[in-house]
Amino acid sequence: MINVLIADDHTILRQGLVSLLSRDEEINVVAEAADGVQAVNQALALKPTVIVIDISMPEMNGMEAVKRLHEHLPEAKVLVLTMHEEQEYVIHMVKAGASGYLLKDSASDELIDAVKALASGKTYFSQYAASVLASQYSQPTQTWQDPYKNLTSREREVFHLIIEGKTTKDIARALDISVKTAENHRGKVLEKLAVANAAELVRYAAKNHLLI
Repeated sequence: MINVLIADDHTILRQGLVSLLSRDEEINVVAEAADGVQAVNQALALKPTVIVIDISMPEMNGMEAVKRLHEHLPEAKVLVLTMHEEQEYVIHMVKAGASGYLLKDSASDELIDAVKALASGKTYFSQYAASVLASQYSQPTQTWQDPYKNLTSREREVFHLIIEGKTTKDIARALDISVKTAENHRGKVLEKLAVANAAELVRYAAKNHLLI
């Protein structure tokens, strides 16, 4: 039995995915998540075989969630199911640890095939995503940098809270840390990404497709 966790913030779509996958006798949907934090926490608790996850989610976006999952649950396979077809997303999600990438307009049979492929230890990419990866492989001089650069996991959390407009006190409250610690993290984020203030950080996030 293939145990699957589905993470998508759109309730109707998420429930549709649950219904679709549950009709296959080899697949068991063990949990649903409506945001990135739930996805990571439930995955760590339940250890599903495959995690189907969107990129655009509240609390913690899919890219950050995939990074966390790859770090702490490397045996689980992650399938990105999204409407984002920009090549930057494909590259960044694969670098984050995704084993598959499908667009939401894919046929239902293809989603089931993708889940089963990942469960068997293979990868699965839509025709478009495969072409992006092939192009990257054939043109190694075209480098794709991690937009988070060398930010730590905590600093990546702070990064997203800043671009959401949170104050230092808000960040401290959200992460259950002192205001001084939050201020230090904030300063490190700005320093490492070479920006002067929150406004420049938002522009950096937009330029690097991190406003999702």
